[in-house]
Amino acid sequence: MKLTIKHQENFSRGQLLLRQLLGFIYIVLPHYFILLFVGIWQKILIFITWWVILFTGKYPLSFFEFQVGLIKWQVRLYARLMNLSDGYPAFGINATDDFSNFEMERPEKLSRGLLLVKTFFGGFYVVLPHVFILIFRYIGTYFLVFLAFWVVLFTGKYPKSWHDFVVGTLRWGIRLNLYYGLWMSDTYPPFTGKELESEKAVEQPKAEIEEKPSE
Repeated sequence: MKLTIKHQENFSRGQLLLRQLLGFIYIVLPHYFILLFVGIWQKILIFITWWVILFTGKYPLSFFEFQVGLIKWQVRLYARLMNLSDGYPAFGINATDDFSNFEMERPEKLSRGLLLVKTFFGGFYVVLPHVFILIFRYIGTYFLVFLAFWVVLFTGKYPKSWHDFVVGTLRWGIRLNLYYGLWMSDTYPPFTGKELESEKAVEQPKAEIEEKPSE
C-alpha cells in the first residue's frame, strides 16, 4: 500500500479557522451522513468477501476497488479534519484529490488458512499489541494536531516532522485495518507509521521509464 498526504509549503489560515469553527457543519455532517450508508454496504461486502476468500483464495476485484476507493475518501476527509491539507474533501469513492492519495495493488492470492487464523486469533496477536501502542500514539497525535493549529494560525506553516508523524498514525491504522478487518492483505502490519522502503519504490519503475531518454 502507499499512502501520501502532501506537506504544503504554506497553509491557509482562513481555511484553518473556517474548518475549526464551521467544519462540523459543512464537512463532518454531510460526509458522515453519506458514509453512514456507504459503511453499511461496506460491511455487507466484507462479510461476502470473507466467504469468497475462504473458498477461492481471491478477493473479488470490484469489491477490492470499492474498498480502496472508500479508503481514499476517508483519507481525504481525515486530512482536512486533522488540518493536514487545505481544500474541501471531494465526495465519492471515485473522486481524486490534489493533496492526498491511497494506492494498493490487489493481491493475486490470499491465504485461506491465515484468514481463519486472523478471524479466530487476530484479536490476540493483532489487535491487542497494536491498539495498546496506538492508544498512546493517538494521544500524541492529537496533541500535535492541537499544537499545529496554533503554529499554522500564526505562521501559515505546518512543521514537517509533525505532519509526517500525524500522517504516519493514519498510515499505521490503515495497515492494521487492511490486515485485520478488511482482509485485503496477508502482510502483518509493522509497528511503525513510517513509509516502508517497499512502499517508496512502488512508483520507481514508472519514473525510470519516463526519465529514460528516447533513442
